[in-house]
Parts: sequence; C-alpha cells; structure tokens
Amino acid sequence: MYRSVRLASSLAAALCGIPFERDSGRHWVIGLCACLLLLDVGVVSAHDFEVSLVKRRQQGILTGMPFMAHVSSRSFVDDTGRKTYMAKPPARIVSLAPSLTELLFAMGAGGQVAGVTQFCDFPPEASRKPKVGYANPSLEALVALQPDLILAPREFLKPDVIASLDNLKIPIFIVDDHRVEDIFSHIQTIGQMVEHQAEAAALGMDLRKQIAAIKELAQGQPPVRVLYVLNSQPLITVGPGSFIDQLIRLAGGVNVAAKSGTPYPRLSMETVLLEDPEVLIFPVGQAEGISESEQQSWRQWSGLSAIKQGRVHQIPADLLNRPGPRIGQGLERLAAMLHPSLSGPALNRRP
Repeated sequence: MYRSVRLASSLAAALCGIPFERDSGRHWVIGLCACLLLLDVGVVSAHDFEVSLVKRRQQGILTGMPFMAHVSSRSFVDDTGRKTYMAKPPARIVSLAPSLTELLFAMGAGGQVAGVTQFCDFPPEASRKPKVGYANPSLEALVALQPDLILAPREFLKPDVIASLDNLKIPIFIVDDHRVEDIFSHIQTIGQMVEHQAEAAALGMDLRKQIAAIKELAQGQPPVRVLYVLNSQPLITVGPGSFIDQLIRLAGGVNVAAKSGTPYPRLSMETVLLEDPEVLIFPVGQAEGISESEQQSWRQWSGLSAIKQGRVHQIPADLLNRPGPRIGQGLERLAAMLHPSLSGPALNRRP
C-alpha cells in the first residue's frame, strides 16, 4: 500500500501542478486522498491501481516519452518548428490567409472563426467575419479579437509581433505550403487542433481522389509547355518548390521555369522567348491576378507559340493560388486548358 500511496501522490501532484516532495507530509495527504477516493468508489483495487501506474511508467521508459505522455496529444509543431500546446479546442480562431479560412470552413469549423483578412471571401459567410489586416497585421487588431489560436502563413507575421503574442500566451500556428502534400498535412493537423478530425479526414480523402483521378487522365496526354504568370512587371512565375509548379506537372504540363532555382522566380523575356511556352495562363480575380491591360500587352510577342495558336487562358486566382480545399477544382480547370480533349464529359467521367 505504501508504494501505491507514493505512486498515487506522484500522479496527483503532477495533475495538480504541485511539486512532489517524497519526505513531506503533503505527498502522503495527496496520495491517501487519491487512493481512498478510487478504492472507495470501487473503481480499482489497491493492487490493480499500483500495477496500472507501474505499467504506464514502464511504457514511458520504453518509448522515451514522459510518464504523463498522454497530455502531449494536444501538442502541435508548425512549419517553422514552433511547438504549440492546446489543452482544449480553440473557440476563437483568427485566420490570416484565405486558404486557411477556406480550410476551417470546409472542415466544419467556421463557427470557431473569430476573425479573417479582408481577402477571405469564400465561403460567403467568411466575408461577414470581423477583419484584420492581410500582410503584417497589427498586434492591437489581433489581440482585440481575443483569439485562442492564430493561424498564419509564414511570411505574414513580423518577428516582433510573434514575440508579443508569445508573451501574451496567444498560440500561433504558422504554415508554409511548398508542396501539394503540405496542404493535406495541414488539413489533418488543423482538423486535430480544432477537433474536427472526421470532417478533415473526409475532406482530405475527397481531395486526394479528385487530384489522383485528374492526374491519371492527364498522364496519357502529350506534355505541353506552360508559363503561369503571377506578375507581369516584373515578370514573376512559379518554379520548383512551389505547389503550383507541382499542379502544372499533375495536369500534364511542363513548366518553362523548371530550370529556375527558386519557387517564385523572375524571368526575362529573353528566357520566355527561348523556352517558347505553348500555353499562357493568367490568374484573375477581384483581390489578386493579372489585369486585362497587362494580359493584352503580351500580344506584342507574336512569335510565341501560345500567342500564335491563341492558347491564352484565364483561371480564377482563388482556385489555384490558394493552397486550400479548392485546388482540386483549380487542377481540373488547368488540365482542361492544357488538354482540351479532357474538358467537359471526359473530366466529368473521371473515377
């Protein structure tokens, strides 16, 4: 019984946040109360109680995890290596990217969203949420919303703002999407954080099936050289290390910026003319995209295969530029632009 009391007092002290002192009278009081309570209500016998605690301690030794390892199931590591522990699901979330806002609503956590950016316009109910700044939002605006959690893309929070939020004990989870697989990883992790695991799992599975089906259809098509124009002046496109570059390949395209060494390289027109893309794609939209006048300026390059063949296309920026739950729709449109034979009924018949 002495060992049971000692183990019980260790457990109770850990749960209550009280330092355990082996030779103090306090640990006996804690241990006796824990044992008597469990024994009195008939939950467990003294022997079983001791055996259970010893087994859990042995498991911790064997796995290298602490004795109270089950608590860490609410610990999360973001894309910068920051660790966040959340004792319970966040009731008030501030999302600092349209893609993250879409993820939250798609997995049924829209009711937990307390604030968004001015560009969070999908689904429609997201636009009715309180607004904070987009790039580098102010600390005052964030704190005023009293968030339990802030979800943010890597480039949007200044180090001093992060430090201030840390001091205020406001959890921050930072994401950085480089690959399509990162999107699936974030769906799973955020689903666990907000305790919508089942909805997140279903969302991820449906998106995987959609992408896999389009990839299978595109694999049988001849490759097409593509230039995706993120910005015209200066000319910025997507390169290796960006999820859009990966989407281009999944749709059966060859990115003319594939030789660049950065995810979002600047290209000279000399390089573009040399690579001679067969398809030009411009993202368009109210919040972001290439204006009509900028698109028309490309007509001067009449020697490009894309211009000569009239293969200049527009795609909604929020479908392809946002690493969120609608990239499957963006990929479907992209595949149809690169391979017209896949449009309409062919894509609708995908498995």
